Amino acid sequence: MDFKLSEEQLLIKEAARDFAKNELLPGVIERDEKQEFPKEQVKKMAELGFLGMMTSPEYGGSGMDTISYVMVMEEISKIDASCSVIVSVNNSLVCWGLENYGTEEQKKKYLTRLASGEIIGAFCLSEPEAGSDATSQKTTAIEKDGHYIINGTKNWITNGGTADVYLVIAQTHPEKKHKGINAFILEKGMPGFEIGPKEQKLGIRGSDTHSLIFNDVKVPKENRIGEDGFGFKFAMKTLAGGRIGIAAQALGIASGAYELAKEYSKVRKSFGTEICNHQAIAFKLADMHTQIEAARHLVLKAAWDKDNGHDYDLSGAMAKLYASQVAMDTAIEAVQIHGGNGYVKEYHVERLMRDAKITQIYEGTSEIQKVVISRGLLAE
Repeated sequence: MDFKLSEEQLLIKEAARDFAKNELLPGVIERDEKQEFPKEQVKKMAELGFLGMMTSPEYGGSGMDTISYVMVMEEISKIDASCSVIVSVNNSLVCWGLENYGTEEQKKKYLTRLASGEIIGAFCLSEPEAGSDATSQKTTAIEKDGHYIINGTKNWITNGGTADVYLVIAQTHPEKKHKGINAFILEKGMPGFEIGPKEQKLGIRGSDTHSLIFNDVKVPKENRIGEDGFGFKFAMKTLAGGRIGIAAQALGIASGAYELAKEYSKVRKSFGTEICNHQAIAFKLADMHTQIEAARHLVLKAAWDKDNGHDYDLSGAMAKLYASQVAMDTAIEAVQIHGGNGYVKEYHVERLMRDAKITQIYEGTSEIQKVVISRGLLAE
């Protein structure tokens, strides 16, 4: 067992940390308050190669490993989870899916621009009646005259209003149930493609989350990903890697909250001494650090599995389940350590607490992760 990171991985981690502190931190509170999409910050992330980290240089990406990716996710998430979810979706769900399952023509037309950060993408699976039950797709894609006609609604789509390319999951053969589902590449501006109002969210408020409405959207047959009926498998395989990114996001939120709490405990005094000298606070910090380290090992193990060609369904689900719980618990304790100051925006921990909750919900709720884990265990 070798726990050493390579020199390249350490440099990438340091670059991400510097970027987060210098470029994300100064305006993060204001972006959260105004629900402002971090347009300029996304451009800079593209310049650093963070939007196509695991994509081959042949298609405009950085060609890095998954471990480097999760370290970038952690460092960015310590400061601004709204930015890290953009990194996660573009890398894990859009670029990875296209590179692994798209045609050469699709890769040249879409992937090169997505991986370079020239444009960003969105992954469109969830619906009003198809959240955890992804098999219940009501959006339809009917084949007609060499095209598909898409009708339906997608909900809670990250990058919904700012993306240029959308990977949309829709039902073509209802009688075949999940085996009749397909995945399609749609472009913003296609006739009949409407973007709904921006969602008013508890956390990750800088992230651009919308509903999408499709009214007889005509999509060329060559924009289907994979063989007819491959869509559900495409979504599940893509989400399996996406869980690792969200686990890293949760780890970053927890790490950020812990670091703020530890530093605050060294300067805030009560009863004549810094509060870190009180056992009640010291023990909180000990628990937080221990749980974060455990989460970090789960996240890195899942990333290692993916990099080494191992099955990562189980390790990715465990990492997301545990890291998201640690994010929530740590953020709550960080607010508690800050006392009244933890409840106001300028100390940052209240935002991290609000951001932490979504990691237990999107890309598979904690309950769904337990389904994945238990099925994997019982299949052994």
